[in-house]
Amino acid sequence: MSYERYTEPAQVPDSRLRLYWKLMRADRPIGTLLLLWPTWWALWLAAGGTPPLWILFVFSAGVWLTRSAGCVINDYADRWLDPHVQRTKDRPLASGALTGRDALKLFAVLMLAAFALVLTLNWQTIAMSVVAVILAASYPYMKRYTHLPQVYLGLAFGWGIPMAFTAITGSVPAVAWLLLIANVLWSTAYDTWYAMVDREDDLKVGSHSTAILFGELDLVIQAILYALFIAALSLVGQHAQLAWPYWAGLGIAVLLIGWQFWIARKRERGPCFRAFLHNNWVGAVIFAGLLGALYLPGVT
Repeated sequence: MSYERYTEPAQVPDSRLRLYWKLMRADRPIGTLLLLWPTWWALWLAAGGTPPLWILFVFSAGVWLTRSAGCVINDYADRWLDPHVQRTKDRPLASGALTGRDALKLFAVLMLAAFALVLTLNWQTIAMSVVAVILAASYPYMKRYTHLPQVYLGLAFGWGIPMAFTAITGSVPAVAWLLLIANVLWSTAYDTWYAMVDREDDLKVGSHSTAILFGELDLVIQAILYALFIAALSLVGQHAQLAWPYWAGLGIAVLLIGWQFWIARKRERGPCFRAFLHNNWVGAVIFAGLLGALYLPGVT
């Protein structure tokens, strides 16, 4: 599911360049940030500190490119659905401002640019990038056939984790898979907040999501998902023998997650969307805790 702020559509006509920018959702960075945090977790864990600068650049730029490409192919796949949803009816493809062919060309350019960056890394990472392309291209169609597109999104968003370890160490250790599992749980949870915003519209047009699947148990299952996410990250911390700042970061993340449940307790659209956006801070405090565990002098 692509990410954007829940606002009324702009009334001023956009230039063609601006339409492409909007199609990439480049004016709404939340999706990039939610993809960037776990990628950085993986890079710093794999390196045991600051990763090689070129690898850091490749993965950071790759996050922006692949997230943008994902938004483009998502809108291409949803061009039949978006005109019927209040939040998305004015997107460039849904409104007819751009065509499906425009979207496919832009998707190809973005993915080729990302692949060109990957080609500068080792062969193991290049091979794993093929899986990343398949995940990114197929994710938007999951909502037609399964109620679990959010789980698939977590896998697509998290595939950069084993790639990061491969790029730095040439292998994918157990801690990398633990981190990937944690990210799948986290992505499923925060994207369910997002799906709760569109639940009524999705029901009308026959789209699927975890928000629809969970039904009245949505908040209960959300609590389970977040608890498992924190448990998985705790296993990561134990396996990597991370010091107390990491655990402090996890503690703050728990408080931030609790606040999400408080504001979204009535399942209203606006608060559910704010709960989704708030996950940026969850990713940030976990990263800050990881940096503290790796860099603070005297921390063991």
